[in-house]
Amino acid sequence: MSLRPDTLPYRKLELGKDYWIKDGILGDPDSVAQRCFSKPAWILGAPRRQEPWPGMRAPDALEQRELAVLEEWVLAQIKVTALRGQDSPPDRLTGHNNAQLVGGADAVSRPHVDSSTLCDYAAVLYLHPCPPTKHSGTSFFRLRLPDGTLGGNICPAPYESLSQIPGFEQSDLTQWEEELEVPNVYNRLVLYKSDIVHSATSYFGWDHEVFSKRLTAVFFWKTVKG
Repeated sequence: MSLRPDTLPYRKLELGKDYWIKDGILGDPDSVAQRCFSKPAWILGAPRRQEPWPGMRAPDALEQRELAVLEEWVLAQIKVTALRGQDSPPDRLTGHNNAQLVGGADAVSRPHVDSSTLCDYAAVLYLHPCPPTKHSGTSFFRLRLPDGTLGGNICPAPYESLSQIPGFEQSDLTQWEEELEVPNVYNRLVLYKSDIVHSATSYFGWDHEVFSKRLTAVFFWKTVKG
């Protein structure tokens, strides 16, 4: 089945409605960055293991008091009363409040959405103090159709991921057009609705040097109704 204009719906993204940015979110980002860079054990992702995320992750990027600061701000932006961190997916490890290091051979950006079963909102906290390029933050994409025109950017219900949608069985990078970029700024949090097609803009660093790689903390929340 080929991609069509109605394969994905389109929503023009608005700051403060579809995504949110908070600079200087942590009071002491240096200690958090050092803690994350110095994690003693990492869980390997793609391409070394069959995971949808690249590089490697380690749990407990933020301590509870630090996480509370983020969640207080998130609650105020999206106007809900409570959040629940992502549960562990079946046969996989939760990525909520994980440090993530990506660089070298792992550094392939792939547009995707985050599973609606696992989260309603996701966020990325940039933790590399001196990124070599600001074009290594988060980008949002529109589908590029075979005739070159642009399609949508939202994964529609009831699908939980792009791979479930007819036409995406063999998705590749040529199918996407960057629409919006949030630059990588140290101690910046970008929050977004999880059904928007997105990815890291780019990665950086070398396989042999941990401190050279793109360091972030990632978060996935379900809203709690009531």
